[in-house]
Amino acid sequence: QVQLVESGGGLVQAGDSLRLSCAASGRIFNSYAIGWFRQAPGKERELVARIRWSGGIAAVADSVKGRFTISRDNANNTVYLQMNSLKPEDTAVYYCAAAVRGVGVRYDGDYDYWGQGTQVTVSS
Repeated sequence: QVQLVESGGGLVQAGDSLRLSCAASGRIFNSYAIGWFRQAPGKERELVARIRWSGGIAAVADSVKGRFTISRDNANNTVYLQMNSLKPEDTAVYYCAAAVRGVGVRYDGDYDYWGQGTQVTVSS
């Protein structure tokens, strides 16, 4: 089993930055992938960024490219999502998730473990 706990969400103004954290515990293997998803009201959940637990492969969605960065801290078993130049359309609940199959995992159905989510609200 893998446990994931997100933190770092909040209310910010457009143009501000936030860093979300996903603390992982349990049996996690280097082959796993960790993804950050978001879901806005009335919209489908979308993958924002993903990274292999080993840190070797990382990707972000086109909608946030150049503004969001995903990274991993080996020592603290934590995956971060650094979000810069935030826009009102970034407002959503952000979730981290872990996929046992660490490659080709682009959809929420590919992920096996989920955190509880953290709210990010960006005001204009």
